[in-house]
Amino acid sequence: MANLITLLQQYGVLIVFAVVLVEQMGLPIPAYPILIVAGALAVDGGTPFPLVLAVAMAACLLSDVFWFRAGRRFGKRILKLLCKISLSPDYCVSQTEDNFRKWGPKSMVVAKFIPGFNTIAPPMAGALGTGVPTFLAFSLLGGLLWSATGLAIGAYFHADVDKVLEVLSTMGSTALTVLAILLGLFVLAKYIERRRFQKAMQTERISVDELKELLDSGHDPVMVDARSATAQMLEPPVPGALLVGSSDPLSIIKSLPKDRHIIVYCSCPNDVTAAKVAKQMHASGYKRAKPLHGGLDAWNNAFRNE
Repeated sequence: MANLITLLQQYGVLIVFAVVLVEQMGLPIPAYPILIVAGALAVDGGTPFPLVLAVAMAACLLSDVFWFRAGRRFGKRILKLLCKISLSPDYCVSQTEDNFRKWGPKSMVVAKFIPGFNTIAPPMAGALGTGVPTFLAFSLLGGLLWSATGLAIGAYFHADVDKVLEVLSTMGSTALTVLAILLGLFVLAKYIERRRFQKAMQTERISVDELKELLDSGHDPVMVDARSATAQMLEPPVPGALLVGSSDPLSIIKSLPKDRHIIVYCSCPNDVTAAKVAKQMHASGYKRAKPLHGGLDAWNNAFRNE
């Protein structure tokens, strides 16, 4: 721990740049504590505040531009990749889409304060065709606000931060062990939360092959698109599908007979949104409502050439 503090004092700029860049690229490495410490050290004669701020903003901008270009080139595929490696993949897509749809590129000003959203907002902006000047303006403003806030907190509480650092330096390897345990507990809590959410969304799904059998036998199932409006902008829905979006699904299907086959699909990991909508329908008597396993991708792969 004493070595870590020495490194921060001697190579603060490089450490801030590296940690912020890694965190902004999507890895679960907390960068804000480093910014707070760097802000405290700047008051006490460490690396000047403006230099640390500029370096942190540069790391933010570099990450944002990388993901923006990836979103421009790969569209929804890069969003799915990011959500698969997220600690909360089951709802990071829908939350990001809802936030971005509500605020547009301006949401990037506060995106870095929202876990998960900070990494997914730039590729979302690229996928939706946000102009480069607009993107750069809001990216720089967001990076400035996020970095300056962390550094300012450290500068304001620099005396208290110094006391914490002093205690940690006397603890040696024990401090590192405690920090590692806390990080492990955080990841474990997120994993348990995810498993509980998945268990709550367990319901019988229908495969594409079973759906083909329904169509071939003349059952004419109703297709329900449970994706957000933003997702529907990125990729068109199944022809003839009822669009639920953020609306109440029951208000859209209430005129349908309750013995009708209803197939709900989405484009999120584990078909979570579709499962949630299907369970709402089950509770209202639509017992034949089922989420489509594999979602829109499964449909497109099966019916692309038909």
